[in-house]
Amino acid sequence: MNWYAIFAIYFLIWVVSAFILLPFGIRTPDETGEVLVKGQADSAPSNFRPGRVAFRATIMSAIIFGLYYANYVQGWVTLEMLPGYPRTH
Repeated sequence: MNWYAIFAIYFLIWVVSAFILLPFGIRTPDETGEVLVKGQADSAPSNFRPGRVAFRATIMSAIIFGLYYANYVQGWVTLEMLPGYPRTH
């Protein structure tokens, strides 16, 4: 596997991880007791921390990519093992 593929796969896993982790730990103004600003949505977060989301996404994507790469090298699960995939031999 070349470096471009490693970077591209890691980046895709990181983006998906970031979107998965976005809603965790977010509190609305109703939950924190803050007053809504005129025009503010009721569901707008009052404590959004993008650095924390990026850090958590980095940790999660490193673990997932490590498992993916280990499977790539060791061949634990291959396409031929999946049900419904046509066998070539």
